[in-house]
Amino acid sequence: MRKRVIAGNWKMNMLPNEAIDFINNLAPLVKDTKNEVILCVPYTDLFYSLLTVQETNIHIGAQNMHWEEKGAYTGEVSAEMLKSINVEYVIIGHSERRQYFNETDETVNLKVKSALKHGLKPIVCVGETLKQREEGKTSEVITSQINKALSGLEKEDLQNVIVAYEPIWAIGTGKTASSEDANESIKEIRKEIENKFDTNDITILYGGSVNEKNAKELFSMSDIDGGLVGGASLKVDIFSQIANCN
Repeated sequence: MRKRVIAGNWKMNMLPNEAIDFINNLAPLVKDTKNEVILCVPYTDLFYSLLTVQETNIHIGAQNMHWEEKGAYTGEVSAEMLKSINVEYVIIGHSERRQYFNETDETVNLKVKSALKHGLKPIVCVGETLKQREEGKTSEVITSQINKALSGLEKEDLQNVIVAYEPIWAIGTGKTASSEDANESIKEIRKEIENKFDTNDITILYGGSVNEKNAKELFSMSDIDGGLVGGASLKVDIFSQIANCN
């Protein structure tokens, strides 16, 4: 079911005490929003954040996970571990994971399947580089990524999946795809999912330098269901404005 979702990705920021203060300050500012508000926090903040959001309408997600359930994977965290402390969401396939940590379409798919198996809701990221965009390959790249990411899933699984379209050239650069371009790319993703699963009833977010100035216009587009927010999610006043966008 399509729903309006505003998800913050803190990346490698915020100590536990900062996370607690942030959530306590944010909660009263977003308590009346009809949007689903998610904060995807570092591993060290998860437990404290989950305690702090109790009796609020804020949801907590992780930023990554391993596809295996257990084993000799030093430094990794499994879906089952996340679920054991009641984490609800997990970002999978963010371009920074692909770029810096050798994540592939195949490992993204394995992670998506593992997340769903253990009752986590994956936020699956896809997006093209500037070079790919300039070569006119945006549609080809993002439809290939979404096909591989969702390979082997059933139609019912999509009820618990969120897709985030994040053009890589717009992440953390201050550059944003125009609302029309972002909407067209998301339409392509939606069309591919409809062809594959006979449904387009899936929440798809836009990410890439989303801020309080461009959020309302982006979220007003026909196929954009909200945003995956990076830097702007680290400031309570700015993120609350975005989270309250109708």
